[in-house]
Amino acid sequence: MSIANKKIAFLVEDLYEDLELWYPYLRCKEAGATVVLIGREGKETYESKHGYPVTVDLAAQDASRNDFDAVVIPGGYAPDKMRRYQSMLNLVNGIFDRGGVVAFICHAGWVPISAGIVAGKTVTSVSAIQDDLKNAGAKWVDKEVVVDGNLISSRNPGDLPVFCAALLEALDD
Repeated sequence: MSIANKKIAFLVEDLYEDLELWYPYLRCKEAGATVVLIGREGKETYESKHGYPVTVDLAAQDASRNDFDAVVIPGGYAPDKMRRYQSMLNLVNGIFDRGGVVAFICHAGWVPISAGIVAGKTVTSVSAIQDDLKNAGAKWVDKEVVVDGNLISSRNPGDLPVFCAALLEALDD
């Protein structure tokens, strides 16, 4: 499987879940994609829940939806912060609207909720935010991975193998 002609945005914010960022990031790089780490405006380095730093390539305000085939949103506590930045929500919404893949895991469902793209879709997440997804109009199910159109969702780090497989399959030409 090769996704060498694809460009994927990975959203980053303080307190991201380490595995939920790095596992898909490295899988996409291994498959040949161009990967871009995107943070909120004006900050370049973020720390994970476990203190692992990451330096971003681009601020969300400088990212164009037209430049990306997909966006991956890791969980942890970061999505609660990400959803407060309109530039991140605009990027997610823009990629979704143009048919790009939006992949999210665990608590990351908060970002697509705030971006207004889950209504009428079937998704999964960590059970703690299932009510938030339902209240936003989504149908929540408890499965390892759910693919509904251009949305891909999973519950937790234990689902990363199937999450990444679904992401790579969605991007494979």
